[in-house]
Amino acid sequence: MNRHFALTTPHGTLHGALERPDRPRGLVLVARVHHGLADSVIAANLAAHGYAVLSMELLTAQETHFIDAAQNVPRLSQRLLEILDLIRDDGDTQDLPLALFATGETTPAAIRVAAQRDIQVRALACHGGLIDRAGRQALELLRAPLLMLFAADDEIDRAAFRRALPYLHAAYEERLLDPGEDAAQRVAAWLRLHLHADDGE
Repeated sequence: MNRHFALTTPHGTLHGALERPDRPRGLVLVARVHHGLADSVIAANLAAHGYAVLSMELLTAQETHFIDAAQNVPRLSQRLLEILDLIRDDGDTQDLPLALFATGETTPAAIRVAAQRDIQVRALACHGGLIDRAGRQALELLRAPLLMLFAADDEIDRAAFRRALPYLHAAYEERLLDPGEDAAQRVAAWLRLHLHADDGE
């Protein structure tokens, strides 16, 4: 089953697409700020692993023209929270164990939101991003197991991760991706370990 999601904000409408198999293993919210090919590939590959996938834009069409819009962590966090409300109230998604997948600019917002919704968000995977921009409080409060994926040459984001480590109390794993490696394989393995931990799977 495929269907469209929409979230109205004061700055315009955010659009998303849900791909839900008949018997999904869980739901992965793919949060993104651009229509990136890599995120689309990740979403398709996670769906192939049996997960329902909700790919959701965090910027309106107008906002994508402004470089600093993707750096507004408070605004992106608020929108993610509103998307989690949609998930919680929607019949196709509300009963599925939930994980977040974020890339680049959406990573700090995903950390903040997972820290605030520690019961709803069971696992978190991030591909790059300046994790320390989430802030010390969010890092300390985070309880969802965190997978951090980096390109081998991504020194800037890895340095941000090292800065965040003293404040991170959640279970975590850092992985460097080989050139051309499918990040979805790593994410799917992480979800198998952590998404159903409370269900005895």
